[in-house]
Amino acid sequence: MFFGKFLPREGNFFELFNEHGSKIVEGSRAFMLMVQNYSDLTLREKYAAEVDAAERHADRVTAEVNRLLHRTFITPIDREQIHSLINAMDDILDLFQDVTETLSLYDVRKITEEVLRLGELSTKCCERVQHAVTLLPRLSRPEVAESAIKTCEEIDRLESDADRVMRSAMSKLFREQEDVRELIKLKAIYEQLESITDRCEDVANLIEGIVLENS
Repeated sequence: MFFGKFLPREGNFFELFNEHGSKIVEGSRAFMLMVQNYSDLTLREKYAAEVDAAERHADRVTAEVNRLLHRTFITPIDREQIHSLINAMDDILDLFQDVTETLSLYDVRKITEEVLRLGELSTKCCERVQHAVTLLPRLSRPEVAESAIKTCEEIDRLESDADRVMRSAMSKLFREQEDVRELIKLKAIYEQLESITDRCEDVANLIEGIVLENS
């Protein structure tokens, strides 16, 4: 008991979650601006750099959360939930960085409508993830818990929409794309983009579990 008095009891986990969530949205919007302005090399490089900066910032937040877990005696929610949630959130921006780098490495010259559509759905998912995270400190209030569940359900629906776009994109790609190299490039990019919504759904599932255990 005496020892416990000298250990941090809560930390600023919720503030760090919010900071990370804001970087997820920042990175996703920078990605959308990049693909929307892809034909302009200067803007493409500018927004790609912004995606990278958001990912690096988010990495620092993730590292701080994991360090804080080791120093904190009593956490606001279960320790494993904190660890799983911040790492699942970090996966989202990692994928945005991956697809940004893939576009460059594969020397993709033109952005398809399917890339834009999957990017839009991914960005919407990210915005809902950020909103859900902001609700975590107030889950003891029934109306807040209900709002969190509804937001998670919205993420699930967006992920299902992305699945449908992905299936349609793949069908079109294999029916219409005669250049095998382009087919391989676009297939990889579509898969990475669809994976972003999967990771957002992972976050939503974790938040739903937190709501059920803590509301």
